[in-house]
Amino acid sequence: MSSVWSWYVIALTLITVGGSFWLLMATSKRRVDKVEDKTTGHTWDGDVKEYNNPLPRWWFHGFILTIVFSALYLVLYPGFGAFTGTKGWSSDGQLAEEQAHYAAKAREAYARFAALSFDEMADNTDAVAMGRAIFANNCTTCHGADGRGAKGFPNLTDQDWLWGGTPEQIQTSIAQGRTAAMPPWGTVLGPDGVKQVTAYVRSLSGLSHSADAAAAGKTRYEQICIACHGIDGKGNVALGAPNLTDDVWLYGNSEEVIAEGITRGRNGQMPPHGPILGEDAVRMVAGYVYSLSRQPPQGAQAGASNGASVSSR
Repeated sequence: MSSVWSWYVIALTLITVGGSFWLLMATSKRRVDKVEDKTTGHTWDGDVKEYNNPLPRWWFHGFILTIVFSALYLVLYPGFGAFTGTKGWSSDGQLAEEQAHYAAKAREAYARFAALSFDEMADNTDAVAMGRAIFANNCTTCHGADGRGAKGFPNLTDQDWLWGGTPEQIQTSIAQGRTAAMPPWGTVLGPDGVKQVTAYVRSLSGLSHSADAAAAGKTRYEQICIACHGIDGKGNVALGAPNLTDDVWLYGNSEEVIAEGITRGRNGQMPPHGPILGEDAVRMVAGYVYSLSRQPPQGAQAGASNGASVSSR
């Protein structure tokens, strides 16, 4: 706080507290004898008169106590300009103290599982429960409460991973985040080229397509797309480039959606959660996510990888 604002606050505080005290003392008079006509001159309904009497003494003393309390408060705590108070308290300091307290408790809880491998964590009921709780508070907005994701947000319960599905790769994705981008190719390919590459991409995963368009699209694909998706279309986990040959699609597999991705590109970002959660909590979440992908499939699962995506898959 600048010195100008500090003195402004001090002056305002003194005027408010001192003015309140002066007003109380100025209006503290002996009670008017009601036998005499000591009224304000205001009359309502013909015979209701307003007397000019002071506050009851208990009420007056209550106001005095609030002024005394405010003076003591301003001595002990911040509020009097730049003066920080004799106790040295601050909201920032209290926040840091409480954060340190809960961080110590969290470290104590995480220490139980520090010696476990990821496979052991995935099989440990308590470790999975703790990881699930952290996941629920930080990850469900994008990946869903069950981890199955949604359009544009990867499914964490299957075996299809954009950035690799080893525990260490999952941990890196959570801690450091993932940024992926598929450039827009609409201008380069033109409308016909987009249709042809779309047909070829659909052919890679066995979807219905025009054979002639796919044949033409293969040439264009090999000129532009193999750098990320590979000549066989199986993608590249180092780049987060999805496998185009399976039936797992992050944005959908219709001709319109695939053409849109090729034309406009795909951009996404999973923010780094290491600074938010801390190393121990990141490891717990990684263990939980790893446990999800180790479970046997349960029916149809939401799309998880094709199209440019960012997250752990």
